[in-house]
Amino acid sequence: MNTKKEYELDSELSLAEPKQYKVILLNDDYTSMDFVVDILMTVFHKSFQEAETIMLDIHKKNRGICGIYTYEIAETKVSQVSRLAREQGFPLKAIMEEV
Repeated sequence: MNTKKEYELDSELSLAEPKQYKVILLNDDYTSMDFVVDILMTVFHKSFQEAETIMLDIHKKNRGICGIYTYEIAETKVSQVSRLAREQGFPLKAIMEEV
């Protein structure tokens, strides 16, 4: 049973929202546009149209935002991109930046 003092302490605690991170793909001169679109559709669950738009951003602006996630999810997505790119012999790089 909570005393009034314990209840007051509990009610003062607030849960902070977890920090958010952008996952960004970086342009390079070797990774095919088709592979980038495939990564965006499989790893980031983008539609074909969304994936094409992001791929063109990467191509024209040297980077494209794939999504915003909590730290653990962003880290997992970066690892997945790295592994899949390596398996296919591409140097595609994903990074994460705090929002």
